[in-house]
Amino acid sequence: MIHFVGAGCGAADLITVRGQRLIEQADVIIYAGSLVNPELLQSAKQRCKIYNSAEMTLDEVIAVMQNAESADKTTVRLHTGDPSIYGAVREQMDRLDALGIPYDVCPGVSSFCGAAAALRAEYTLPEVSQTVILTRLAGRTPVPESEQIPLLAAHHATMVIFLSAGMLEMLSAQLIEGGYRPETPAAIVYKASWQDEIICRCTVETLAETAQINGIRKTALITVGDFLGSSHALSKLYDPAFETEFRKAKR
Repeated sequence: MIHFVGAGCGAADLITVRGQRLIEQADVIIYAGSLVNPELLQSAKQRCKIYNSAEMTLDEVIAVMQNAESADKTTVRLHTGDPSIYGAVREQMDRLDALGIPYDVCPGVSSFCGAAAALRAEYTLPEVSQTVILTRLAGRTPVPESEQIPLLAAHHATMVIFLSAGMLEMLSAQLIEGGYRPETPAAIVYKASWQDEIICRCTVETLAETAQINGIRKTALITVGDFLGSSHALSKLYDPAFETEFRKAKR
């Protein structure tokens, strides 16, 4: 069996209980080097074979999985954050399907959740934003035309932008082109939940300047939107006049 496991957003104790147990049981671990906290590997069995996928091609990753399966061994494919978000897992699953190799997925805490925790923020504030857009700026890997940053920015929703910390001048320009005010609150969260986490609050207009001052070029999430501001409405759920299945309204 191949287990795709989300390692969480950084801190070793933010992996799920299930994910930790699978690591402890694994005969083979293939982990996303430089992105997965190496502390997680300390709980692997002494004889567990560990591979760094940063140094491997897709064919090489699949070959390790296939060899382990042939030897009746259990493999953990350890991905950063949650495997479903920029995890490049679908291509691996397609190969395993073709080979008839069984697999399952253990979800993890995504870095966008870690960033919100670091910021002590709520992405979905009443009368501010009820939508969160997870996206990335087009770079060496393109994005569909209908998902270009200016088109997404036109919604004025909360945006969390992955894999774009090295292109912030372009990102700022495209966000403003799409309709965000230059003074719209923004934040750069470098390595959320890691010991060397850095949080930089700024505006859409000052993203590139802020990153340069703080020496941030990669491994950071960009969050944008008025959810970072000070104004919002209170939730109806806890309003005394709001009646639910569990509570009568107090008038």
